[in-house]
Amino acid sequence: MKGFSQRWKNFPDYILGITKEIWEDRGIATLERYYADDVIVRMPSGISIGNRGSINSTMAVLSELPDRQLLGEDVIWSGDAETGDLLSSHRLMSTATHSRDGVYGPASGKQLRYRIIADCAAADDSIYDEWLIRDNGAIVRQIGHDVVEYTRRLIEAEGGFEYAAKPFTPSADKQGRYRSKGNTHEAGVRYADNLRRLMRADFASIRETYDRACQIEMPGYKTDHGWQAVDAFWLGLRAAFPDATFEIHHQIGMDDSDGFPERAAIRWSLTGKHAGHGVFGRPSGADIHIMGASHAEFGPWGLRREFVLYDEIAIWKQILLATG
Repeated sequence: MKGFSQRWKNFPDYILGITKEIWEDRGIATLERYYADDVIVRMPSGISIGNRGSINSTMAVLSELPDRQLLGEDVIWSGDAETGDLLSSHRLMSTATHSRDGVYGPASGKQLRYRIIADCAAADDSIYDEWLIRDNGAIVRQIGHDVVEYTRRLIEAEGGFEYAAKPFTPSADKQGRYRSKGNTHEAGVRYADNLRRLMRADFASIRETYDRACQIEMPGYKTDHGWQAVDAFWLGLRAAFPDATFEIHHQIGMDDSDGFPERAAIRWSLTGKHAGHGVFGRPSGADIHIMGASHAEFGPWGLRREFVLYDEIAIWKQILLATG
């Protein structure tokens, strides 16, 4: 790959390799090399600029979860390794023990399992733009917290309504160097169409586009199967934000010659009022922005595995900050 170390066989090898080196091999200082000085990292909880913030947050997480592993389930990527515009949508299964006090509260000793999807744009052996979604709802539930009460305490710990850190919204975003929208591979086009139909409340489309034996992995580290499970998840989300604007920000489709299925990665958002009864309780009228990411795998009878992530804590924080 042009501009990258010869130690990497390809772009997925680079993404998987530096992730292990940083987190599990404790090469935290390598973030000064693997993350650009002006890297923009966008998370549902907020935005940071520069690799110093990534170094600090990495140390904080490892202090609280010292045995954390990041197991790469898939790297769905787009771009040309020779000309640039490379972006990986990296889906990880994280395992850890809540061994020490930290942002998630007093050490509980609980074993944690949760997913992350990180979209990373890279050139010249370093990442310069990132969109990162961690399943914080899964973490706090497994520790033993109620998600809403945990979010209330988080706001209080940050200084209350006036001083609490505000979750990410489009108005806080900074334009980075990555300008591509992904690719036009058929798998990405198909999955994008699936999501657009669901967001138009065309839930009858599930029986047309999903395998009857499909598996869906949802926020909160929840797994279910079949058309009814897919309907319940997407309907519950859309019902909570019925008039919110759905937007696709990045779209990748790919297939490999090594027997892998066709896959797709979509980064999307919902922006609008919490105006309906759904998965976020009684309508609050709060203005909400949801940063979402989804991966899909296709089989001979349609979409057979779907992975969806958003950060429940960031959504509840917006609701609570808006309602007091």
